Amino acid sequence: MMRFLNSSLAAIVVLVSPILVHANQIKTGGNTAVKKEGANAFSLPAANLPMSKRLDFSVGNSFFRNPWVQAPASTDARDGLGPLFNTNGCQNCHIKDGRGHPPEADDLHAVSMLVRLSIPAMTPEQKKAYIKDGVIPEPTYGGQLQDFALQDQKPEGKINIQYSDVTVAFEDGTKVTLRKPTLSITELGYGDMHPDTMMSARVAPPMIGLGLLEMIPDETLLEWQDEQDANNDGVSGKVNRVWDVQKQDFAIGRFGWKAGQPTLMQQNAAAFNGDIGLTSNLFPNENCTSNQSICDDLPNGGKPEVSDNILDFVEFYTQHLAVPIRRNVNAPQVLQGQALFEQIGCQSCHKTNVKTARNADLPALSEQLIHPYTDLLLHDMGEGLADNRPEYLANGQEWRTPPLWGLGYTQEVNGHTYFLHDGRARSIMEAILWHGGEAKSAQQKVLKLNQTERDALLAFLNSL
Repeated sequence: MMRFLNSSLAAIVVLVSPILVHANQIKTGGNTAVKKEGANAFSLPAANLPMSKRLDFSVGNSFFRNPWVQAPASTDARDGLGPLFNTNGCQNCHIKDGRGHPPEADDLHAVSMLVRLSIPAMTPEQKKAYIKDGVIPEPTYGGQLQDFALQDQKPEGKINIQYSDVTVAFEDGTKVTLRKPTLSITELGYGDMHPDTMMSARVAPPMIGLGLLEMIPDETLLEWQDEQDANNDGVSGKVNRVWDVQKQDFAIGRFGWKAGQPTLMQQNAAAFNGDIGLTSNLFPNENCTSNQSICDDLPNGGKPEVSDNILDFVEFYTQHLAVPIRRNVNAPQVLQGQALFEQIGCQSCHKTNVKTARNADLPALSEQLIHPYTDLLLHDMGEGLADNRPEYLANGQEWRTPPLWGLGYTQEVNGHTYFLHDGRARSIMEAILWHGGEAKSAQQKVLKLNQTERDALLAFLNSL
């Protein structure tokens, strides 16, 4: 009888073990994860956020979603827009709290894509400034091109992108046409740019799970770092070291395509300043350069235009946007794709199974086991993806590993599947095929997959 019971138990374990193995991976955002589909899948508060804190989330959402207006205005809590800007509200770029996209052929403005500008640090003064600031802004247009301006004023210019085809073939003969962007700025409003100007197009990334990424301990990131590739796996990620305005010291960068911002508070304040033209106590200067008088000539919304109180609400909102749960995790095709993902070596950079730090002030985000599929480190992605524009310790070929959680929701949230820092990839597979540098080995393994295996890999990625 005992032998029969043991045999039956063994059979049951075999039957349920795939579900048990993957059960904790359904909630990639730990206990913050929500079950939601459709266009609003990225716009919900953390599932474990108590009702007493959901009003703070809603207030932050209102300042994130609603437009800012020109000063002076009766709406003095939201005035001070511009006079040079990329958008009049955060939600215009992070559409439905999701992913931006490059301009379409008939777009007059980039809207959810911006262009970073800088010049090489050549003089001793510039080299000293680079250490603290991470870039040397273009002298006339600053560190970011603003392609909108207030009525009757001149924007800085228009963003133009042209694409050329790059064909890649799988081992089975299937061909994929990638598109390689060429970026230019036309209709410059304030004179010529510096001849050595470096430009980098950036689409807005999704907002989900950012508070959890902020809570990954520094020690964990430093453990993952392998700058000299000591384990000889061809992957040599490193942290970026950036200036923390509040601490007045260097800190590990986590946010932005090159990990150029250390905290969500600073990321948000920098976006208010650069994208919307609003000052704060973190960034008290308007986004005009000394070669532009427009900021001095027009009224502003006070000093600062974004109060510390508003910054706190927006920080809370951006910290607690939930990651939706994974779907179809135990489908045989998805499990096959997950095995391939690991065999190919993708998890060398797209890390899972990490625990957030303990933080009594943010209990919903504290000590959560999460699966963000990122190491937040900088990696050399090869010449194909290079913008040739350094930012702090990141060179012109290095990018921070983007999180993959929520990847399969992109179409239903944002109505497109444009990926990578400049939105050049029109599908997940195109994004994979652009991988080079440290990820070249993984890309080559993908090129050897047959159609069934490729479908399984994509099924796994779309389950995230």
